[in-house]
Amino acid sequence: MSQNMGVPELPNIFAILAAKFPENHFFKFIHLWENAGYSLVIVLVLGTLAFFACRKKSLIPGSRLQAAVELIVGGLDDFVRGIIGPKGRKYTPFIGTLFIYILFMNLSGLIPFLKASTASWSTTLALALCVFFYVQYTAIRELGFLGYLDHLAGKQRGVLAWTVILPLFMLILHILTELIRPLSLSLRLRGNIWGDEVLIVLLAGFGIKGLPLLIFNTMMGILTSVVQAAVFCLLTTIYLALVLNHEEEIA
Repeated sequence: MSQNMGVPELPNIFAILAAKFPENHFFKFIHLWENAGYSLVIVLVLGTLAFFACRKKSLIPGSRLQAAVELIVGGLDDFVRGIIGPKGRKYTPFIGTLFIYILFMNLSGLIPFLKASTASWSTTLALALCVFFYVQYTAIRELGFLGYLDHLAGKQRGVLAWTVILPLFMLILHILTELIRPLSLSLRLRGNIWGDEVLIVLLAGFGIKGLPLLIFNTMMGILTSVVQAAVFCLLTTIYLALVLNHEEEIA
């Protein structure tokens, strides 16, 4: 059991290698950047699965892997279009990739000698910032810069449009809301995954006596991994829907 800033952690392969070979600068480096390292491991795993799933594509799935991937993609597409509408399909690749990537990172923390990168705020903040910039880019692309400012100002019309205080107040309030979203997104995901990992470490310390609780918490950890990935992507979809629905109101 290792310690990270006073918080107990289960041993992972990068930490073990760094402890086993303390003079090896490469192992020290990967241990220092282990969260980024495990994120890249998940990228390689997903890239490999995607390669084999798409290697021999056919209209009627000829392999269980292709069938499983198509089922997941279809479900994600239905999920996104159910919130945004028919035009939401072009946002499915971004939101779907987020869900699968976050889910695999969450679940990796339940595998012995691996670690969930999403237990680190640096990882979840990076994901939340990707969402933030993508939403801002989408808003400006769909509404135009002035249209987006109008959206942030609360779409004031009539007499209200000629007042200065209310539109300015709404503009400042919406800007603050947009800036707070990455913080809330990242802390929610990180807090839940990190809390599960700490609880698993504490239960593992009880040895055989804590095994039933450890198994139960591991099952709950799987559920939490799915739910937190879904919540992260649900909020991302809602942020996009708010912008796109505003565009439809203007039209």
